[in-house]
Amino acid sequence: MRMKTKVPMLVLAICAVLMVAGVDVYAELQKGHYQSATLGQSQQAGPTESLPDSQYGGRAYPLYLPELAAGAGKAEVEGYCSMCHSTRYITMQPPLPAAAWEAEVTKMRKSLGATIPDEAAAKIVGYLKTHYTPETRKR
Repeated sequence: MRMKTKVPMLVLAICAVLMVAGVDVYAELQKGHYQSATLGQSQQAGPTESLPDSQYGGRAYPLYLPELAAGAGKAEVEGYCSMCHSTRYITMQPPLPAAAWEAEVTKMRKSLGATIPDEAAAKIVGYLKTHYTPETRKR
């Protein structure tokens, strides 16, 4: 019986010694060799010098905004709606029922604070109902 209890104790002792030795080896690897003169300095090469005859330039980033459908109310949509977001928000929406467009314009005015006069809001809703409902959306 004594031999059976000595073997697990011996295995545990060996594991503990190996664990302590492993931690020491890991700590030694992580210690590194730092010099106080180079702490916080980057060892990267500096930027290359530009040649005197070099010419660099670029063009404006192209924006491919989809065109809104032509019709009465388009000017109001472009004027009032694009004050807060691009007109792409309108064209990327799935075709919404007429009541949903009316609710969206009401939400923009009442909840989000868009300053759209009643006349312009009516024209915007009419335009959206005419061009961006499931029945009227052109593919």
